[in-house]
Amino acid sequence: MKALLILILLGPAGLLAAEPVPAAGTGRPNLVFILADDCTYRDMEIYGGQARTPHLKKLAAEGLKFTRCFQAAPMCSPTRHNIYTGLYPVKSGAWPNHTCVYPGTKSIAHHLRDAGYRVALSGKTHVSPRSAFPFEYSPDFKKDGPQTRPIYPNIRKLIEESKGAGTPFCLFACSNEPHTPYTMGDPSQYPPESLEIPPTFVDTPETRRHYADYLAEITYFDWQCGQLLKLLDEYGLAGDTLVMAVSEQGSAFPFAKWTCYEMGLASGMVVRWPGKVKPGTTTDALVEYVDVTPTFLDAAGAPVPANLDGKSFLPVLTGDTDRHKDFTYGLHTTRGIINGTEAYGIRSVRSDTHRYIWNLHHEATFTNAVTRKGGDKADFWSSWMRKAEGGDAHARAMTQKYQHRPEEELYDIIKDPHCTKNLAGDPAMAEIRKDLREILEAWMRSQGDKGAETEEIAHTRKAGYQSKEKSGNDPDRKPKAGRNGKRKNQKTAS
Repeated sequence: MKALLILILLGPAGLLAAEPVPAAGTGRPNLVFILADDCTYRDMEIYGGQARTPHLKKLAAEGLKFTRCFQAAPMCSPTRHNIYTGLYPVKSGAWPNHTCVYPGTKSIAHHLRDAGYRVALSGKTHVSPRSAFPFEYSPDFKKDGPQTRPIYPNIRKLIEESKGAGTPFCLFACSNEPHTPYTMGDPSQYPPESLEIPPTFVDTPETRRHYADYLAEITYFDWQCGQLLKLLDEYGLAGDTLVMAVSEQGSAFPFAKWTCYEMGLASGMVVRWPGKVKPGTTTDALVEYVDVTPTFLDAAGAPVPANLDGKSFLPVLTGDTDRHKDFTYGLHTTRGIINGTEAYGIRSVRSDTHRYIWNLHHEATFTNAVTRKGGDKADFWSSWMRKAEGGDAHARAMTQKYQHRPEEELYDIIKDPHCTKNLAGDPAMAEIRKDLREILEAWMRSQGDKGAETEEIAHTRKAGYQSKEKSGNDPDRKPKAGRNGKRKNQKTAS
């Protein structure tokens, strides 16, 4: 399945080199949304990272780079529901992983289809139920295939047919990279011994090897982006298409995915829209994934439903303003993830300068796929633990911080983007901590989020639970242990 997007982007005829030629459009742009999978944005070249991303670098030079884009839930499934519905996770019903929205929920697929667009999704989906997300999917998707990755197998055909019919299209191109296991790309480009290790990592040979493999997959994702951009050039649609590329939540390393630290919730975002977005520009506007649907609808000239949580940032794209929001919000639940703590709810709010985190179950030990014994994500974690047990102060501090957290955390994001120094107990920060806590609680109330009580029912929002309940089976019965039938290097939806 890792070769999936190669087949999607190349199509049966391959790609031809061509210069971009603006199409004679209908006045409504085509919309292309490119999504990575578990990519810490600061690891990308365009954000000062070590992973080379020449195609995204070129895209940024031709468009607008966002420095403060965020999502609401640092896991694949709630993130995608968040993007496609324009609703925050608890309100939509999709807050644990492997989740589903409430019955009757509408998505961008409904809204743009009603506006005359073809709306397609290629690659990873991880959303449910299908009725809430009526994208054009692969007609030859096999029933026994990987359920999280139905595909639109020929983007070329979509683009060709849409152009021929004069119909605008919206395409969500969703990669599997750089999700674990890291088996794509060329790690030899990143000699482990030469890498700069992030401050929250423990420096071990295992960490460096894992990190090199991960950086190689980011570069592979960038190559995928390049193939899709070339396809737009080939059909003369680059000048008539709004392209938005984002990095999703942070990587599967500690303090990123599955956490509400800055590297977990922050995302890279680059937007190119010739004639509308000024090339080579950067914005510090605070935007969220929940804003994508209303922004796309606004750009398409389609009505934006009043019930959406998101807010169009079209004025930011067109350069009419450099402000969008005052705060961004995030949440996480360990229910629904591999090796997750039975209940470990996290809520967070971020201002221009500070991030506040409320750990609802701080007395528990935080666990996930990283901390379990064995598995493709855990080999480096074991090396961290061995180093901590051997007396290394940094290793002990990082492993302790990851698994044992206080009720409240507060970080100065400007000075400390990796969230290493908790200021919640600093008397000088008491007013900021209090104000952010009140703002967070007000947001939770607006979402119907009751904190620990909401966490207790998170498992009922898993798509599998809903299916079993409808079929009359006991959804709370634990399945028998057995082999999962997955190949060693097949990506899993963790």
